[in-house]
Amino acid sequence: MVSNKASSVEWEFIKMTEQEEDMICRMHKLVGDKWDLIAGRVPGRSAREIERFWLMRINGGGKNKEDKIIDRAPPLHVFD
Repeated sequence: MVSNKASSVEWEFIKMTEQEEDMICRMHKLVGDKWDLIAGRVPGRSAREIERFWLMRINGGGKNKEDKIIDRAPPLHVFD
């Protein structure tokens, strides 16, 4: 029986350069969750890697003071 659970190694935080993060944020704002399309704009990164980075970012993977991802990224949801 094969488990669909991700290993802890697979879910280690993915480090991206500031330029990569900026491109991912901009592309996601334009095209949404089209990871293959976004990966085509970020050389050397796979769609799966970008999706994992995005999910970790949303789930609070960038909350450390040393990690500026949350500070640089545009807001995900705005509620009045």
